[in-house]
Amino acid sequence: MQLPGIGPTTASALVASLGGGHDFKNGRQLAAWAGLVPGQYSSGGKARLGRITKAGDAYLRSLLVMGARAVLAGLGNKQDRFSRWARNLVERRGYWKAAVAIAAKNLRLAWAVLHYGDDFRLIEETA
Repeated sequence: MQLPGIGPTTASALVASLGGGHDFKNGRQLAAWAGLVPGQYSSGGKARLGRITKAGDAYLRSLLVMGARAVLAGLGNKQDRFSRWARNLVERRGYWKAAVAIAAKNLRLAWAVLHYGDDFRLIEETA
């Protein structure tokens, strides 16, 4: 629950769905299982990425996206590294793509916390 955008409901759903996270080799595989990565339609060496695949647990995915929307709503004028990244992403790609990207990032971070068993520490830059 220390991750931004993950509250008690999402945390309990993550633990119920993933357990310790040892079923997945890395966070990218978990994001693909949850349907938070673009579908690939590639041929002849040309990679074409489409919409998110919407595979996996729809309830978990919707909780993660709602949490990401809460993160975007609470950005305000924060100047930490994550907030600047999120604000830049909204400007470059749009609100909904940014929300899905933050949800996928949160899922990958949650996998790392579950898999390695460490507490989450947001690394602040010392500028």
